[in-house]
Amino acid sequence: MDLVELDFFTTREKLATREISCKELFETYLQRIDKGAHLNAFISVFPENGRKRADEIDRKLASGKAGKLAGMILGVKDLISVRDELTTCGSKILSNFVSPYDATVIRKLNAEDVIIIGKMNMDEFAMGSSNENSFFGAVKNPLDVDRVPGGSSGGSAAAVAGNLCMAALGSDTGGSIRQPASFCGVVGLKPTYGRISRFGLVAYASSLDQIGPVTKSVADTALLLEVMSGGDKLDSTSAHVAVQKFTAALGQDVKGLKIGLPKEYFSEGLDKQVADAVSLSADILKSAGAEIIEVSLPHTEYAIATYYILATAEASSNLARYDGARYGYRVPDVVDLEDMYVRSRTEGFGAEVQRRIMLGTYVLSAGYYEAYYRKAQKVRTLIKHDFERAFQTVDCLLTPTAPTTAFKIGEKVDDPLTMYLSDVYTVSVNLAGLPGISVPFAQDRAGLPIGVQLIGKAFDEETIIRVADFLERNADSNS
Repeated sequence: MDLVELDFFTTREKLATREISCKELFETYLQRIDKGAHLNAFISVFPENGRKRADEIDRKLASGKAGKLAGMILGVKDLISVRDELTTCGSKILSNFVSPYDATVIRKLNAEDVIIIGKMNMDEFAMGSSNENSFFGAVKNPLDVDRVPGGSSGGSAAAVAGNLCMAALGSDTGGSIRQPASFCGVVGLKPTYGRISRFGLVAYASSLDQIGPVTKSVADTALLLEVMSGGDKLDSTSAHVAVQKFTAALGQDVKGLKIGLPKEYFSEGLDKQVADAVSLSADILKSAGAEIIEVSLPHTEYAIATYYILATAEASSNLARYDGARYGYRVPDVVDLEDMYVRSRTEGFGAEVQRRIMLGTYVLSAGYYEAYYRKAQKVRTLIKHDFERAFQTVDCLLTPTAPTTAFKIGEKVDDPLTMYLSDVYTVSVNLAGLPGISVPFAQDRAGLPIGVQLIGKAFDEETIIRVADFLERNADSNS
C-alpha cells in the first residue's frame, strides 16, 4: 500500500520501528501536494519549516522522547492562527495578513510533535457549503474533480481524501467539518461547544464555531481530540471539564446502546440512496445488539431559518473589524475615512460574505431585532430542549450528514437558498452546542461517498466515537 494512504496509527508504528523516517514521510507528502495542485486544497505550503520539524522529530523518535503525534503531517484550515504564517480566511481582505501568534490548538499539537505542512483553502470566512466562495478559487473533490468537496472546510477534507496530508483541522459553525467529510469520504468531528479552545480561531459566529479534526480514520480523530481538548484561560467560552481518553472507546461493541433515529430527518428532500445508507447502518447496529428507537425533534423545521438569522447576526458584528484601518486590505487613493471603509470592504469581501453581513445587519437593526434575532434565540432554546428530551431515552442519535452526495461545481452557486439547505442535518447540532461526527459508510450508484452522522450528548464524544468506530469497522459489510 502507498505510504500516504495509511492512517496515522499505522504510520506511527512504521515510524517507531524506524521502517520510515519523518523526513521521508514529509517529502512524500510534498510530492503529493505537487501532484494534487489541481485540487486547489492549499492556500500556502511550508516546505522549509516542515523539513526542519521532520529532522527534529526524527531525533526525538531515535531518543524515545517523541510526542504522541510525532510524524503526523497536518494541514490547518486557514482561519486558525499559525505564528509567522499567512492567515487569510480565504478572503482578499486578509490575503496579506501574517499571524503574530499560535492558536491554542496549534500550541498543543506542536507540543506533541505534529508537522504542519500548510494552510488549507476554505469558503471565505467559513461562509459556504461548497468551497466555491474562496478568494483563492474553488476546491475540487478528489473523488470527482467536477464536484464540490463541501464547505466550508473543503480544503481540509479534499486534502485528507486526496492523501495530500495525513489529517487536517477544520472549523464547524453549521456543518463545515461534517458535510465536507461526508462529500469526500473521510471522518469529520464537530466537538461539543467549549470542548476545544477557540483562541486563535478567526470568528464567524462566536456562539457556534468549533475547531475539529478531519482524518482518515475514527482512531486518528479520537487521538487528535485527546490532544486538543481542555479548558483555556485565553478563551472564556472553553469548558474546564475532564478530558476522557477517547481512544479507549475504540474497538468496542455497541451492545446495549440505545440509538435514536429522528423522524424529522427522514422527510422530503433526502436522497433515497442516502436514506438507504442510514437505514442499513441502523440495521447493522441493531444486529450487533444496539436498540434502535424512533425519536422526535419537532423544531427541526425551524433550524435552517434560526441558524441563518443568528449566524449572520454574529458575522455582521465580528466582521465589522475589517475596515481597512488597522490590518488587512485597504484600497489605495482614498478620498476620506468613509470612502476607505466602503471601498475596502466592498472590494475586500466576496459576494457571499457581503450577503451574510447584510442579512445580519438587517436582523439586528432597529425595528427588526425583536421580530428576527430575539425570536431566533427563543427557537434555538426550543431546539436545544428537543435534543435534551431525546437524550432522556437514547444514548446518541443516528442521522444523515447531508441530504445528498457531492453536487457538481456551479450547480447551486447562484441559488443561495438551495445551497443553505445542504446544512439541514448539521446546523441543529451547532445551535444546541452538541458533538457530532460524520463517518463514511456507503457509496451511491455513481461511486460517491455517503457519510452517516452520529450526534451525542454534550461532552459525550466518547459514545459517538465508539459507535462511529464500530460503523467504520463494519462498513465493508454493506458494499
